[in-house]
Amino acid sequence: MKIDWAALASVFGVSLVVTVALVGLFTLGIIGLSKQAAATSAGATGGSFALARSGAYLCFGLCAAAVSYGIYLIVV
Repeated sequence: MKIDWAALASVFGVSLVVTVALVGLFTLGIIGLSKQAAATSAGATGGSFALARSGAYLCFGLCAAAVSYGIYLIVV
């Protein structure tokens, strides 16, 4: 049995980068929702409220798309 160490290192590197990116993206979504809650409690309306919610939903949507793509790669 021969192990291709370069391919193993490549898979490890890509997995690490994608994992950190997904966690960071999800964290940005949570921060966006917390900013929305802070803006609501402060009585702010309009742009900051809508921007925080839109950004959070965008982050969560990108996370869902990345996870769906990963599942697609595993299945196909």
